[in-house]
Amino acid sequence: QVQLVESGGGLVQPGGSLRLSCAASGSIQRTNCMGWFRQAPGKKREGVAAIEVGGSKTYYADSVKGRFTISQGNAKNTVYLEMNSLNPEDTAMYYCAAGWPAGGMWDRTSEYKYWGQGTQVTVS
Repeated sequence: QVQLVESGGGLVQPGGSLRLSCAASGSIQRTNCMGWFRQAPGKKREGVAAIEVGGSKTYYADSVKGRFTISQGNAKNTVYLEMNSLNPEDTAMYYCAAGWPAGGMWDRTSEYKYWGQGTQVTVS
């Protein structure tokens, strides 16, 4: 069993930055990928970024490339999402997820088994 807890959300002005954290407990090494997703009111949950557990391969949605950076802590049980140049379109609830996405499917919600409760990011 894996538990995920997000933190770091908040209210920020356009052009500002935030750093989200996801602390994982349990057998995180049994998963092979951790991702960040977001969901705005009335919209589908979408993949933002993902990183292979214990590896260096990362994935990003086109809308955040060059602005967001996903990384792992040294103990590999914490994942961060550094968000820069934020704009109002980035406003959403951000969720951390862990699972075993098949190749090329890192942004599919169905590929992840474990989810956090989310942290709100508001850019205004």
